[in-house]
Amino acid sequence: MELTDLVRILRRRWIPIVAASVVGVGAAAGVSALQAPSYASTTQVFVSTQTGETSNDLAQSNAYTLSRVLTYAELASSERVLVDVVADLGLDVDVRDLARQVTATPVPETTIIEITATSRDPQRAADIANATATSLAEVVDDVEGTATQASPVRLTTVEAARPPESASSPSWPLNMLLGGLAALVLATGFVVVRDLLDTRIRSPHDVELATHHPVIGTIAFDERASDRPLVVHDAPHDFRAEAYRSLRTNLLFVEVEGGKRTFVVTSSVAGEGKTTATANLAIALAQSGETVLLIDADLRKPKVAETLAIEGRVGLTTVLIGEADIDDAVQDWGGTGLFVLPAGRVPPNPSELLGSRAMESLLRRLEGEFDWILVDAPPLLPVTDAAVLGTRTAGAIVVAASGKTTRGQLDGALARLGTVDVNVAGILLTMLPTSASHAYAYAYGYGYGPGVPADDEPPAVARAADDAVDERDGVDASADVLDPGEPDEPAATEVDELTIDEPEAAEPEPEPEPVASEAEAESEPEPEAEPEPESAASDPDPEPTPARGRTTAPAKARPRRAPRPKRERPARDR
Repeated sequence: MELTDLVRILRRRWIPIVAASVVGVGAAAGVSALQAPSYASTTQVFVSTQTGETSNDLAQSNAYTLSRVLTYAELASSERVLVDVVADLGLDVDVRDLARQVTATPVPETTIIEITATSRDPQRAADIANATATSLAEVVDDVEGTATQASPVRLTTVEAARPPESASSPSWPLNMLLGGLAALVLATGFVVVRDLLDTRIRSPHDVELATHHPVIGTIAFDERASDRPLVVHDAPHDFRAEAYRSLRTNLLFVEVEGGKRTFVVTSSVAGEGKTTATANLAIALAQSGETVLLIDADLRKPKVAETLAIEGRVGLTTVLIGEADIDDAVQDWGGTGLFVLPAGRVPPNPSELLGSRAMESLLRRLEGEFDWILVDAPPLLPVTDAAVLGTRTAGAIVVAASGKTTRGQLDGALARLGTVDVNVAGILLTMLPTSASHAYAYAYGYGYGPGVPADDEPPAVARAADDAVDERDGVDASADVLDPGEPDEPAATEVDELTIDEPEAAEPEPEPEPVASEAEAESEPEPEAEPEPESAASDPDPEPTPARGRTTAPAKARPRRAPRPKRERPARDR
């Protein structure tokens, strides 16, 4: 575990750590409040030795005194000294218990001993300290003296103990500091251990630790995702929509074999947002002017038709068993350049159908008709359908949900793809918390500013779903959207067979002429008005231009690829 990993854990889990520290401080304060106050009183005893008149005698006396101070400090709490204290004060306490209340400490570099006594009564604490000093002096005099000679050591009380004005314990600041530090250390250790044992993927960094495959996109979690799953179409200014456009850009740089851009989108387990991500990516690709086919190959639990609100009874299974032609099964979704092949009826043998030659032949045919093909496949761990489809495509996009997919599940899914040599285009991380440092943009980050309304006038690239209506009605909105200063001209319309009429060549604009005088201007004849386009003149009662909105926003027609067959179906309004 590196330092960066520890910092990442602390940044993600700082709230419980701080909460535990606060609880520790509160607990320490509570314990301090329950403790009875204790008072300490101190007296100082000076140790001296009788010396001779010469300097040598003085030096020897000082050395002797310093060597005896430590011994006398230990003697102060001995039973011989404290027995007299108990007797003199009439204490109802055992000598051993009293020894725990008395401490003697020599002052460094001096011959002074500090005797401290503690008690719940401040006056008793002072009495015990003074009585201990007196008893110690008597014991030393008795020990150091002889029957014929007095003791050369003298203990003199230089400062008598006095009753303290405040309690020495409990120390509230110290207790709360220790309680907070203890809780902080315990909480940090618990969080780190828990994170090491938690194998769920939560960030792109976790994906890098679990696999060597790149992260080609991150989609943030949105509580309103169930209300608007197609965020690229319904809310083009949302930061999640921008994340899908970023995914589209990254996908353009994925190296594919043979130049085919057919990808299977799968996941490790169910519930990771695979179908929603596939649908939004398909819409984002279609908005860039490409023709996109979205195939629902999840023949066990198909969701594409429900997500896109289309009819799904006729679809892939119907085509594979020969009950319908592919031209009749593919549906044009709103005239956006996005086409959908639903799953159809749920078959009893989905794996056999997806691995059949008919499926491979169908994909090869469709690759010549569409710029992009996205195949929504079942999860990899429960079934092998996605791995089978991956061998027939340019690669696989594996979806992993932040906070749900484990490293073991992702490793297992990638291992299944590697077993059959499926190229992994990258990992798409969904449901990423917006508070994470890897989440894209945020609502107030880099993106569309407040001056651009989200619903009234989306950018032209995000209004592809509304272009088909005006294409069908013959209205050219390219000048209105891309260059408002140019006059309106007849638009090239796309007929129901999805073919494009060649527009009439526009006359070149005349070169600017020098400004003439008023007289010359009056003498010059007025230029003749240009004739109306033939298509407009032939219609005596043209329909008015539809009002701008979700289903009637204008856009320029898109040319289709040359190999594309003509399909007769009306555009669906969303």
